[in-house]
Amino acid sequence: MGRVTTRRPVLRLDGDRVVRRTDALTVEEPLELRVGGQALAVTMRTPGHDVELAHGFLLTEGVIHAVSDVAAARYCAGKGPDGRNTYNVLDVALAPGVPPPDPGVERNFYTTSSCGVCGKAALDAVRLRTRFSPASDSARVSARTLAGMPGALREAQRVFASTGGLHAAGLFRADGELLAVREDVGRHNAVDKVLGWALLDGRVPLAGCVLLVSGRASFELVQKAAMAGVPVLAAVSAPSSLAVELAEEQGMTLVGFLRGETMNVYTGAERVVVGADQEMEAAR
Repeated sequence: MGRVTTRRPVLRLDGDRVVRRTDALTVEEPLELRVGGQALAVTMRTPGHDVELAHGFLLTEGVIHAVSDVAAARYCAGKGPDGRNTYNVLDVALAPGVPPPDPGVERNFYTTSSCGVCGKAALDAVRLRTRFSPASDSARVSARTLAGMPGALREAQRVFASTGGLHAAGLFRADGELLAVREDVGRHNAVDKVLGWALLDGRVPLAGCVLLVSGRASFELVQKAAMAGVPVLAAVSAPSSLAVELAEEQGMTLVGFLRGETMNVYTGAERVVVGADQEMEAAR
């Protein structure tokens, strides 16, 4: 399996002081995802939890809806310069009766943090494709509980602590219990990994859960959350206008700029409980 971090020499400058040292870097390598032997997508990711990444990607693209839709997932023989398997090609076999991906899902290019489709057509596509609409989810979460989530996420980011170069996605219960954390050089990959974990663990749709991301809330991340039935998406940075529009369309609660006790609630404010009795209210 590929390494998550690597070390490289660096020249450290601090005023007039010059120090030669080694620095830990986050590994970034391509992963080619195949379905039934056919190339579907290539994404730049941090090695690790690749099977979860594949399940999460296929879930959020509407290819699969349950773990039983996948018959097997295995690495293909991709040889590196030293002759060893690079573990950078993963082939997913769908279960009998599960239709192959629609041609429109194909992404035979290197995805970026801004990948995805935009505009009204994208909003309509998500509304038609998702089976797990969060609109009817009655979950409530206290503002105090939300405020404590970024700290819990940061404490669980083991690789970030050594490199400072990873995004993270954390899945919480509405009462603040941390269920899973995944890290990756790509924001969308971190989300796919944690949603893939949830799918493999039989938790989708993710009723009564909060998905927290360490960066901004883009349209694509809201789309992924909606496809998994997540009622609350929170981000430590800003959402985009299309992300807010999609969250409102899907009946999701979208929180941005979650930093300490301050936050902006852009949609679904009825799920966020504020006040001295917020823990009691959120438990109802």
